[in-house]
Amino acid sequence: MAVRLGVAAQKQPRTLAPPPAPVSASSYEAVRRFSESLCEPLVTEDFVIQSMPDVSPTRWHLAHTTWFFETLVLSKYVPNYRPYHRDFVYLFNSYYNSIGEQFPRSNRGLLSRPTVKDIFDYRAYVDEHMRRLLARGDAGESSELASVIQIGLNHEQQHQELILTDIKHVFSCNPLYPVYRAADPAPGRSIAPLQWMSFEEGPRSIGSIGEGFSYDNEHPRHRVLVHAFKLATRLITNAEYLEFIEDGGYDRPEFWLSEGWSTVREQGWRAPLYWEKREESWWNFTLSGIRPIDPAEPVCHVSYFEADAFARWAGAALPFEWAWEVASETASIEGNFAESARFHPAPGPDADSQEGRPSGLAQMFGDVWEWTCSPYMAYPGYRPVPGPLGEYNAKFMCNQMVLRGGSCATPRSHIRRTYRNFFPPAARWQFTGIRLAQ
Repeated sequence: MAVRLGVAAQKQPRTLAPPPAPVSASSYEAVRRFSESLCEPLVTEDFVIQSMPDVSPTRWHLAHTTWFFETLVLSKYVPNYRPYHRDFVYLFNSYYNSIGEQFPRSNRGLLSRPTVKDIFDYRAYVDEHMRRLLARGDAGESSELASVIQIGLNHEQQHQELILTDIKHVFSCNPLYPVYRAADPAPGRSIAPLQWMSFEEGPRSIGSIGEGFSYDNEHPRHRVLVHAFKLATRLITNAEYLEFIEDGGYDRPEFWLSEGWSTVREQGWRAPLYWEKREESWWNFTLSGIRPIDPAEPVCHVSYFEADAFARWAGAALPFEWAWEVASETASIEGNFAESARFHPAPGPDADSQEGRPSGLAQMFGDVWEWTCSPYMAYPGYRPVPGPLGEYNAKFMCNQMVLRGGSCATPRSHIRRTYRNFFPPAARWQFTGIRLAQ
């Protein structure tokens, strides 16, 4: 049966961000060079390993981000552009079905060619053509072109985070526990007690207001009825999560969603990813090697299922994403991001500096992505942008949960209050943690 939309529905405008600012050659170069700087601690053998289907080899990240600029920018906006290699459009296409077939994701680690050197040559070739394009000034004159380049740069920043999370998983599978970048542990300290910040009921607006770059899934800005809630003033620590473990948290089905409980049984989960028990103490694999658990650090690498189970055990809940965004307006966007080169969550507020008094929200940004209890769905009035980039966010709005705030692997310039990250509820190789709500 044919379905016809009413006149009002047919005339709804597409969900587009305001006209983007011109893209400078320096901003392009800065993002591209940062990706390569993250690869400096690696040797050639590190670039090619795929340790599980969700992980991609570092070489693939470098190639795919370059594929974006070649396929969606240069091939469209540069007359007579000659691609670097005719087969790369297939090899390094991630999920853009409107562009063509893709090499299977789970088999990316099976390729010995193109070599790592080939990929760096590919990046240099595309970068040179992008420099010529940016020198023409088209990115400033064409709103459409500037928008695509900005998406490409933010897309590469997402893959910078994936380079770090994926190489961490790769290294964790090696019994030698390789060190990506040496770093001294943070000095031990006593963390401020968990307290609550209250927010009143009332109508509020969430979503991007159009200042600076944002993805289409952050639009349109819309009104929501905020029910009264409280948000924990800091993240849950390793010490607090250990209490959950020691209280039999992984053996008590009353705390778990049905699918979560099945996953715990099937996967044999007994602790967060990268935790390892040695005799009577817990150790944690980090990008700086294996080290004893720091009780003061935020718990990290937990799935949505684990975060939800912990919240139930603690007599609390995970926040809705609208609650997180409303609360974030009281906090500045600062914290432990990728630029700090720590690549590991840092301890929260020091108890000695708090003197037992309530304070504002700490660590809302950086350190760990914070699970919310909100499924990843379209905002009211959302419509994906036309063309291949409409596949970027829209088609994943099923069986995913929203996370907020960024992590220690997220570039600072990439995060904002309205940013909506999303992963399946069993995912835990990302830097994901817990903030409680009531």
